[in-house]
Amino acid sequence: MSAGRDRGELTVGLVQLALTESIEANDAAAEAGIRRAAERGATLVCLPELYRSRYFCQNESEQPFALAEPVPGPVTERLGALAAELGICLVASLFERRAAGIYHNTAAVIDRAGYVGKYRKMHIPDDPRYYEKYYFTPGDLGFRSFATSAGTLGVLICWDQWYPEAARLTAMQGAELLIYPTAIGWHPEEKASHGEAQLNAWRLVQQSHAVTNGCYVLAVNRVGFEPEPEGSGGIEFWGSSFIAGPGGEVVAEAGADGAAVVVATLDLGAIERARIAWPFLRDRRIDAYGNLSKRWTDDG
Repeated sequence: MSAGRDRGELTVGLVQLALTESIEANDAAAEAGIRRAAERGATLVCLPELYRSRYFCQNESEQPFALAEPVPGPVTERLGALAAELGICLVASLFERRAAGIYHNTAAVIDRAGYVGKYRKMHIPDDPRYYEKYYFTPGDLGFRSFATSAGTLGVLICWDQWYPEAARLTAMQGAELLIYPTAIGWHPEEKASHGEAQLNAWRLVQQSHAVTNGCYVLAVNRVGFEPEPEGSGGIEFWGSSFIAGPGGEVVAEAGADGAAVVVATLDLGAIERARIAWPFLRDRRIDAYGNLSKRWTDDG
């Protein structure tokens, strides 16, 4: 067997958090989860989307902009010190202040040797209780992968997870793992009628990214009910963080009922074995995909 198909193992951790109104409490919970994952052997640990606060995009308000800060900045410095202490790599989703009036939903990649780089969320939703277009400028760094001590990581964020184009273009950057920090859940009044179907669709689309790109997918979500600020309704975040293997199999997962730390050891050699067995990358018809750069086509 070739060296490429016998890459060894990587232990990863997902920190599923139930978040509060206290930034300090959320930071402490994130650090405790990171430490628990590292104690269990994880050398790559991932946090949920915008983990330092409750999900403020449920309405439109100027107040949450005070939470934003530069990336890199004070938070990445603190996380960098923690990564160095524990000898791990971290993926952390942050509210980035780029300039006055320009803010991004950004994931920072921090290795044990320091800050590596960032990905800015490309697909920005605008739906009831997910009013992200008010807060976030669409990403302009493109789809990226990052070389780290834990391997080559592709980082995307939440709404990106519904787009096969995003997964494919990130995999084409050499990503061995696609990582999705996430904030997704149910409108409580819809849970009985649509909840199971919504959760299943969320799992299914990400498992399909693992299969069609022959890689691992790590989806790490927040969990618990968060009320809508200055309104009614709120979101019940469904947790259910999970890891999917190159065959779409669920390697490990958390429940929907509370905070959790999910740790699993991954066989990196499975990536090349999957890509040989199911050569989707080889058989792509790149000469025929020009219309993907259009919004819509009426050609028959």
